[in-house]
Amino acid sequence: MKRILTAAIVAAAALAAPMAKAEAPSKLVTVLTAPEPQTQLMAMVLTMQAVAQGKEAHIMLCGPAGDLALKDAPDSATEGQPPRDMSPQGLMQQIMTKPGTKVEVCAIYLPGKGAQADVLLDGVTVAKPDEMAGSIMDENARVMSY
Repeated sequence: MKRILTAAIVAAAALAAPMAKAEAPSKLVTVLTAPEPQTQLMAMVLTMQAVAQGKEAHIMLCGPAGDLALKDAPDSATEGQPPRDMSPQGLMQQIMTKPGTKVEVCAIYLPGKGAQADVLLDGVTVAKPDEMAGSIMDENARVMSY
């Protein structure tokens, strides 16, 4: 009886395994606040890799990382990093050219700087908290936070 019950459990598990496999998320939400250029660049590298794998990317920049979105960005955002001499802002701008991508600064970034949206790179917008929360909570999204 024990063997039959064990065999039935194993068979049921084998049949259920393919059904339990969920599809990978189709979107990547990258929330970047880190001030370090290497961390910022690595966030962009991983986001670009996700885009190269056919995923949609939604990047939100806040705090010191918001400076990546500035037309007049600090050197930390624009200086090349090893090993390929790529800057965080430069790679972010490449990501922005890909279909299905969005780059935003958090809603409190510009007021915190005492600035208006005209200081942002073309194509960068200000996130709306309700929409950003929806992106983060989307069941088809994976969230990376730095």
